[in-house]
Amino acid sequence: MEKRVGLILTGGGARAAYQVGVLKAIAEFLPRRAHNPFPVICGTSAGALNAAALAINAQSFRKGVRYLDNIWRNFHANQVYRTDALGVFGNTARWLAGLILSGLGINRLRQISLLDNSPLVDFLEEVLPCEKIQGSIDAGLVHALSITASGYGSGQSVTFYQGVDEIVPWNRARRIGIPTRIENRHLLASSALPFIFPATLINREYFGDGSMRQIAPVSSALHLGATRILVIGVTANGDAGLAMRTDMSDYPSLAQIAGHALNSIFLDSMEVDLERVQRINKLAAMLPEALREQADMKHVEVLVISPSQPIEKIAERYAAELPWTIRLLLRLVGAVQHGGSILVSYLLSERKYCSALIDLGYQDALKRRDEILRFLEMPARQDADRSRQNEGMPQ
Repeated sequence: MEKRVGLILTGGGARAAYQVGVLKAIAEFLPRRAHNPFPVICGTSAGALNAAALAINAQSFRKGVRYLDNIWRNFHANQVYRTDALGVFGNTARWLAGLILSGLGINRLRQISLLDNSPLVDFLEEVLPCEKIQGSIDAGLVHALSITASGYGSGQSVTFYQGVDEIVPWNRARRIGIPTRIENRHLLASSALPFIFPATLINREYFGDGSMRQIAPVSSALHLGATRILVIGVTANGDAGLAMRTDMSDYPSLAQIAGHALNSIFLDSMEVDLERVQRINKLAAMLPEALREQADMKHVEVLVISPSQPIEKIAERYAAELPWTIRLLLRLVGAVQHGGSILVSYLLSERKYCSALIDLGYQDALKRRDEILRFLEMPARQDADRSRQNEGMPQ
């Protein structure tokens, strides 16, 4: 079986800037003119935007990462959602009215959401020419790109993928894989945070954020032919098992509840799936080779890179960078209270915050350089350094 490294970029709104820092470090580990080192690329939620950019620029991995770095370091919230007074409070009023009227059975307003993400539609059209994805596949630089979204009608986790012809669609419990031409509407659907951004219509169904009901995030990469997988997360989970209860006698605000729900969506399913992979790997190691083949059980090496610091703490330092309209809205829902910074960390699409996350991802990856190079089966530190020094010299 051909070895293929799969890359999984998880969701998390503005938190996805962290992934760019990790990718930036990896690009520096590799030769300057290296092609994309991840034949299988899987993106979910905001990670879908990063995944598509890598597939589009697969000819030069460093160029693609530099392109992403430039986008995220110059981000402003008004490129993702409307921040003008009419856009923010008019949309919020429609959201509240829609909830009330729907509850009374009088009327149903379409596209009920807290924020209007119409600017993101134009932004994606400008920066992500998805029609170039097929060129990367035809050139053999990408085996498959997948974007996962959650169907509000079917309740299924749907992985839309574009790749080589031999990939077989799959249908498992609550999750399916469908071949298609990836377009910006798939990116919009995958990154539509529940309640916050409107759902996107694809074919005959409305879709929302791909992290919802994604019970097996690792499986898509395996179905698409990956034999080892690098996961870049957006939530610091190293101390998840040691979390302590805090004394909070006040009733949780709407922002706290929303932040808790988003963390559950973006963190829990990945943790459970990674634990499942580890158990299967242990079981596969105990079985004879013939029995492993009969049961179609393979050892899957997985490397996870996630933030070394709580991202919500970083968001607290940059919350003032948000437009006044969004700050007022977040204040109304309790985002300035204890625990509300979790919600802020998903919505803070401002350049200073994004740059801080990129720098954190870069430093986290630098500390694990040798481990990453071993995983990618690249030369060791000294050999890689020598290769870069000799690059471009006549043979």
